[in-house]
Amino acid sequence: MKHFKTLSAYFDYIQLPPPEHPMLSVLFAEGDSFLPCPRKSSPPISNDCYSISLKKVVKGNLNYGRTKYDFTNGVLIFIAPRQVMQWDSSVVFEQKGCSINFHENFLKGTELAQQIKKYGFFSYHVNEALHLSPKEEKQIESIVENIEIEYHNNQDEFSKDIIISQLSTLLKYANRFYERQFLNRKELSNNLLEQFNEQLNAYFTLGKLQEEGIPSIDQIAEKMSVSQRYLSDTLKKETGKTTTEHLQIYLIDEAKNILLNPNKSISEVAYELGFEYPQYFSRLFKKKEGISPTGFREKYKIN
Repeated sequence: MKHFKTLSAYFDYIQLPPPEHPMLSVLFAEGDSFLPCPRKSSPPISNDCYSISLKKVVKGNLNYGRTKYDFTNGVLIFIAPRQVMQWDSSVVFEQKGCSINFHENFLKGTELAQQIKKYGFFSYHVNEALHLSPKEEKQIESIVENIEIEYHNNQDEFSKDIIISQLSTLLKYANRFYERQFLNRKELSNNLLEQFNEQLNAYFTLGKLQEEGIPSIDQIAEKMSVSQRYLSDTLKKETGKTTTEHLQIYLIDEAKNILLNPNKSISEVAYELGFEYPQYFSRLFKKKEGISPTGFREKYKIN
């Protein structure tokens, strides 16, 4: 797989104009113009750059990680360094919108270098892109215009600080808009929780808990074709519980059913649910239910 260490090398590969700054590029399509059309297709590639793109008119599917995304109007997409992308000739890249690409070293020595790692949306899949309202689009475009002005001016000792400040503001707005998107997508959140439990149920029914142990959240998210970070953030915003807590709730519910079988020891119940150590199962059960597995069995045993 090709990996590009510089912004210039990446732009040369995807057939975009060379950036005016070795570590920063701003592309903006205004009026009836369009952003430049890059390479028509590409096998999996990665680079050392961040990318923030507002896409307005794109047709076709872009593969990003394990997913395909059919672009629609007004979506903001965030790509972090070393994330894998690929696309084929079915994708039409002529679009209105704007795009900021900057090498990770552009942030070195600034507060944003650490802050940017806290924004979970850089870990999301493209099909989890931020859908903007017209008003939100204008706010984002206004910030990008400010960055573009500095980018095209004769840069001086203040230019980088101003650009970094504007990038920080853009990310803060994006974080606010994502919060709004989470709150407005209750149906999506419920659907994700339902899918999450369905994956666990299938895993349990096939006996994989006992054979392979408790799955990681990343394994479950992969089966659902969503990123672990997006799944966790969505469920946390809507239900107030983390993905780990939902996993534990499922395991405890299954444990209650199995515990009512008097022929199985507590250790056998623990192993059946994928726990490597029965003591950990007992501690978790008591923590969640306020009673030990043995106490639960005695309290609810069928006479």
